[in-house]
Amino acid sequence: MKFNSLGSSGLKVSDICLGTMTWGIQNTQQDADAQMAMALDAGVNFIDTAEMYPVPPNADTYGDTERIIGNWIARNQDARNNIVVMTKVAGAGLKYIREGGPITASSLTTALDESLARLHTDYIDVYQLHWPNRVTPHFGKHWPDSTDPTTIDRDKEISGMRNILKGIKAALDAGKIRHWGLSDDTPWGIHAFLRLCAEENVPLPVSIQNEFSLLHAKDWPYLIEMCQCENIAYLPWSPLATGMLSGKYHNGARPEGSRWTLAQRMGLFRDQPAAQSATEQYVNIAENAGITPSQLALAWCQQVPGVTSTIIGATTLKQLSENIAAFDITLSDNTFNDINNVFKAYPMGF
Repeated sequence: MKFNSLGSSGLKVSDICLGTMTWGIQNTQQDADAQMAMALDAGVNFIDTAEMYPVPPNADTYGDTERIIGNWIARNQDARNNIVVMTKVAGAGLKYIREGGPITASSLTTALDESLARLHTDYIDVYQLHWPNRVTPHFGKHWPDSTDPTTIDRDKEISGMRNILKGIKAALDAGKIRHWGLSDDTPWGIHAFLRLCAEENVPLPVSIQNEFSLLHAKDWPYLIEMCQCENIAYLPWSPLATGMLSGKYHNGARPEGSRWTLAQRMGLFRDQPAAQSATEQYVNIAENAGITPSQLALAWCQQVPGVTSTIIGATTLKQLSENIAAFDITLSDNTFNDINNVFKAYPMGF
């Protein structure tokens, strides 16, 4: 297992970050324990979760993923200091989480205390803002007809960011978190926080996690360049495009128990003709390379310059083993050339 610096944190994290958002709906406590054992045995020391998990989010299961991880931590206290745990405070929009309100210093403090209790830990290694208070070009809103930056009230957003940083600083000073990071944000969001941190004397964010894959590479190269130059770790989530790049949804297939069979996933914005066409070609490239389609997509993601650690998830140990093995694969020049030809034709499949 290869280890990389997590931005300016001083932490070393594995090439693989174990994602957990299926734990609590598609995976049981027993499943999660088995995944943790497999990941740790492979050298993974990095785990990501969020207060709103599992996904699809709902009031009945809210916080269950953190509870499952907390149950594991409670039984494995000696292992706690050897793993890097990230979680996230939910942004606005979910009525059952603080009445759907925005992230503020106050709401962040409340959310953090509840996460610490669920996780059975005294500190979070990296505490992340799950999404900004303003509307951003994420979750299918990256096309010109989906967002309107001219409607952003800049002064209001800056004021809100200053307030959030008060909560971050208080959490850092109290030892409840060791570092903080962003998620689902933009170059302007990063820039604004960097400037405000300097003004307010708050430690800089150490990481950002955004959706990034062969079918959704809008962060390359501009946002990733900014992360590299500002020493912010770039952490791709959904490197398999919610499973599409595995090829299992080809020709409308919906395998039993797969994510796209869940209510929220049906008709998901990622299921587009361009994405399906690109995936079919990536599946063929993987076959020619003697690896699985998932391994092709993950090996490619790992080898993108500027990627620090890739967040992977699985619902079965077979999937997890296959995905972990991808990080020992070096793609040949011929395979890279084949990938690039498809990638240039479909830089954003959805």
